[in-house]
Amino acid sequence: MPDRHPDTSILTAAELDSIRRPYRSARLLPRRAYHDPAIFDRERDDILRRDWVIVGRIHEAPVPGTYFQTAIDGEPLLVVRGRDDTLRAFYNVCRHRGTAVVEEQCGTAVRFQCPYHAWIYDLEGKLIRAKHTDDLDDFSLETYGLTTVRLETWQGFVFLNLDPDATPLPEQLGDLDEHLGRFEFDTLKVARTITYDVAANWKFIAENYSECYHCPPLHPQLNKLTPYDVGGDYLPGGAWQGGWMELVAGAETMALDGGQGSRHGRPPMCGMTTEDERRIFYYVLWPTAFLSIHPDYLLVHRIVPVAPDRTTVICQLLFEPETMGRPDFDPSDAIAFWDLTNTQDWHVCEMQQRGTRSRSWVSGRYSNQEASVHAFDLMVAERYAGLPFSASRTVRERYDVAPPKDAPMGQMDAGAAYFTGDSSAAASPDHDAGGTDESHAVAAKEGHDEAAHDPHEHDHQTTGRGSHEHATARMTARAKTT
Repeated sequence: MPDRHPDTSILTAAELDSIRRPYRSARLLPRRAYHDPAIFDRERDDILRRDWVIVGRIHEAPVPGTYFQTAIDGEPLLVVRGRDDTLRAFYNVCRHRGTAVVEEQCGTAVRFQCPYHAWIYDLEGKLIRAKHTDDLDDFSLETYGLTTVRLETWQGFVFLNLDPDATPLPEQLGDLDEHLGRFEFDTLKVARTITYDVAANWKFIAENYSECYHCPPLHPQLNKLTPYDVGGDYLPGGAWQGGWMELVAGAETMALDGGQGSRHGRPPMCGMTTEDERRIFYYVLWPTAFLSIHPDYLLVHRIVPVAPDRTTVICQLLFEPETMGRPDFDPSDAIAFWDLTNTQDWHVCEMQQRGTRSRSWVSGRYSNQEASVHAFDLMVAERYAGLPFSASRTVRERYDVAPPKDAPMGQMDAGAAYFTGDSSAAASPDHDAGGTDESHAVAAKEGHDEAAHDPHEHDHQTTGRGSHEHATARMTARAKTT
């Protein structure tokens, strides 16, 4: 492994070390990671503007000339299908004086005309007419087209990346296709969209999704259908994490129908195996999407960070077109189930946001049911530090059995060596991936010396782009159904 020094402008070296340890000795992210406007600004720059983000579905622009608007970190974006049937994305900004070129949220067009001075662009983003510019110096229609944005698709989802130098989407997804390639999500259609305004940090929402430790007290309906301790996790080989939970005998899906969990005749989705029909799969796609795969439908959450203490969550339920075309199709049982579950989750996330403002709270510890939360926090901490995601994480193959304490941890155990100042101790092809007792002792000693036994005990100043205006906290999530 090449010599690599972490960026410690967000988290101190001791904090990074404490998070990157095996989860039994690891600590959660520090309080300011959820509240500091400067950290939120860095997340906007280093995550939202550099990683691939799901913004919609290919069926939102199904034929040439169709388009839809979207946004990443407040940037106005336009996704359009060209005459050549290719999907492209552009900033929805006229190259003349910056006016939004398109006003409608979605629609069909043969060309795009800026409403201000009538500059005209074709569906491929090329400027084809700009009156009174023919005598300008250093100006040509060819060089003043709409500014492009990187676009790729996977399983019917449209991903955008604001970084023109970003690696291709498959490198971010890693081996996810090996897990989900048997499904045909690209044909699914959206039956319902519910948008929630949650007064909580986006990472609290992702951490909540990553575990079911909270399910018995918070989600009795869910826990009745899929007990919290029956399931397992997968070992990811990319920027994702996932696992499955098993349906109880007699239940067919997640639905609010008196605890029966019936599909009411809805057939399984394409690609479902007999084993799949007994499970609910949960996947976090870094950085801001959750896929919950049910036997008969796909539940998608897209989280949109708005402020350190505010997140928009877009929840969609997708079904097979043939299922939606049945005269008796009625998804209200599934919609009601997840609206209830979502509302329960958003409430406790908002309570967590309020509680962690207190200086009395320092980063806590993971229970033996929260290795998957630790896996998400690892991705956050390593992105903060500019390090590659850990090659290995603790994986609970069965939720009812804690991982053995001697379970191999791959690069994560050796991660502490990054912070000792001895790059030769880091994992390498000829170095034991578990690290040495000496390197761990040095890292542990430095962590104690630097943070007085708790690397998160005190807040630290964080560098960032500057102040950020706090949004007014909302104590109750509000939902808008479309």
